Amino acid sequence: MADWTLPETFAGSTGTVRWNRLGGADRPPLVLLHGTPFSSYVWRAVAGSLARDHQVFVWDMPGYGMSEKCAGQDVSLAAQGRVFTELLAHWGLAEPVVVAHDFGGAVALRAHLLHGADYRALALVDPVALAPWGSPFFRLVRDHADVFEKLPPALHGALVREYVGSASSPGLHPAVLDRLVRPWLGEPGQSAFYRQITQADQRHTDEIQDRYPAIRVPTLVCWGEDDAWIPVDKGRELAAAVPGARWEPVAGAGHLVQEDAPAQLTAALIAFLRGLR
Repeated sequence: MADWTLPETFAGSTGTVRWNRLGGADRPPLVLLHGTPFSSYVWRAVAGSLARDHQVFVWDMPGYGMSEKCAGQDVSLAAQGRVFTELLAHWGLAEPVVVAHDFGGAVALRAHLLHGADYRALALVDPVALAPWGSPFFRLVRDHADVFEKLPPALHGALVREYVGSASSPGLHPAVLDRLVRPWLGEPGQSAFYRQITQADQRHTDEIQDRYPAIRVPTLVCWGEDDAWIPVDKGRELAAAVPGARWEPVAGAGHLVQEDAPAQLTAALIAFLRGLR
């Protein structure tokens, strides 16, 4: 998994999406959604393990990672929810298991609750789901994006590196941090970084928050106990809002549970999946 590639493409309504499929085509489908400001790369360890028993689909959202980035692009939660629904149709997946992190959690929830996407089950990992959300840094950049966009490349790179690194509790390996920061450097990466923050709007979760009690698919809520971006209490609140949701805190992990505790997260997901049989 060191050489993480997304060789396939899909022409989505807001830009070309890069994606890949791991595991045999005869296995039950499972889709992984990343958050912001990350990419599918954060799922590499978990995806490899889950692909032993599932056909695992991974993708970078428009405006992220290896997918298309362009001026004027709509990378809002509303747009990503529509694109995910389009992508499920492109893959021909009627009821996949969906595992979603951070911003991807809101994307998966919107696709399910607003666009009719059906899931076999849903696992949410430190998702953006309940108001209020957005760190003080996130709000500062959103409110002054025109200023931050003009930062010299070296200062921008240092800012992104510090921001991404703060998602981990024990700290990221330098090579991993480099890989996560790389898509946001240079052009169009620097513009894309501020574009996705500028378009992050809480109204897109406000629209669905009252609908969580209507979720009827088996649901798992995992949360890093040391999450400095979204407090663990939000996880407990979300688990209580979804009927029958299973609550799984992950000790010693920050917001990037996939990097901080991949073995523990994988074990929790496998136990959840086995319970579906």
